[in-house]
Amino acid sequence: MSLRRQSMKIITRRHILLSGIALAMAQLAHAQPAAADKNAIRFLVGFSAGGGTDMVARLIAEKLRDVLGQTVIVENRAGAGGRIAADALVSATPDGDTFMVANNAVLTFQTLVFGKQIRWNYKHDFAPVVGISSYPLGLAVPSSLGVKTLPEFIRWLREHPAQATFGTTGLGGQTHFLGEALGQSIGVAMNAVPYKGATPMVTDLVGGQLPAAVGLMDDMLKFHRAGSIRVIGIFSAARSPLIPDIPTINEQGYKLMVSEGWQGIWAPARTPRAKIERMQNAVKKVLEMPDVQRAMMTRLNVQPTYRSASDVALLLEAEMKQWAPIIKASGFKPD
Repeated sequence: MSLRRQSMKIITRRHILLSGIALAMAQLAHAQPAAADKNAIRFLVGFSAGGGTDMVARLIAEKLRDVLGQTVIVENRAGAGGRIAADALVSATPDGDTFMVANNAVLTFQTLVFGKQIRWNYKHDFAPVVGISSYPLGLAVPSSLGVKTLPEFIRWLREHPAQATFGTTGLGGQTHFLGEALGQSIGVAMNAVPYKGATPMVTDLVGGQLPAAVGLMDDMLKFHRAGSIRVIGIFSAARSPLIPDIPTINEQGYKLMVSEGWQGIWAPARTPRAKIERMQNAVKKVLEMPDVQRAMMTRLNVQPTYRSASDVALLLEAEMKQWAPIIKASGFKPD
């Protein structure tokens, strides 16, 4: 072999080796973004990637990078209805670099239903930062049921008391107790049928195996628009800009407690006030961006709703007082 060919072979091997090392380093950097940026802010999310809370968190995190000049990483700690992320927040250093993005049920219903099983107290261990969204919760029926309004559904329930059930994504949550409160309000005992997620629940609703379901509009809206199910009312105080054609429960003549879902951001207790205000102001700027508002309304089916830290604290406290007697009267005991 000539000296020229030996040199070319050595250079080629070296090039392949260096290319492989560069590729491996790039992959490692991609897989471990937190390690690559020690100044990154973490958003803990107690639900799986691709879910509603996760998608909202990622949208806001992406925009915050420019507003704050820092990387914001979404870290999924899914499980136990959001409790695992809350546990992680309690253990986090209160330095303003770790926050939790969660819906209201994580704090309200975890506290009221599973209080003895959780290791934190929302008043003492968490600091509210900012509210970011709100969204309606709806009552839906299969189109095959042949009812179009709440009064028609109530007549159907009274004619078919043995079938007076409703689907919910798990027991002990907001949609579960909303369904029970509805039954009490109309004088019909409605039994909850728990599902492990919205997909199997909506599948049974579409197929007519389930006569009703209480759930998030994000889970049901496309089926409502396709005509396979009908959302006959929402539990909000007024019609939602997301779905202005769907009436509220109360405007149909039934005075039921008003309830909706909302999302916010929390920090560990004892996080410096300046850090909380910095995040609050940055999120407010993000929520005012037209493209963010458009994405939240049309793609994520939530309404951008800015709330200050003090407003979040007041709203959470009001929800606790609203739901505590209802949950206690239900006699529900978690497993």
